[in-house]
Amino acid sequence: MRVKYFSDTDTAHLEFLDNDVYETREISENIYVDLDQNGNLVNMTIEHAKANAGLSEFSYQEMATQTA
Repeated sequence: MRVKYFSDTDTAHLEFLDNDVYETREISENIYVDLDQNGNLVNMTIEHAKANAGLSEFSYQEMATQTA
């Protein structure tokens, strides 16, 4: 997964898979998802990302696997 942020347009682009895009769906006025031919999520685009996704502070944390 890769996250790209374009500050000049306040747009976030999240890449999940390296598959060809078959269809783009508008989820809301500023959020779009790209799907492959099997309906898998390929990309997500968030316009006005700071307001719509709280992107002013972005962090990533990988959680350790818990064992019983």
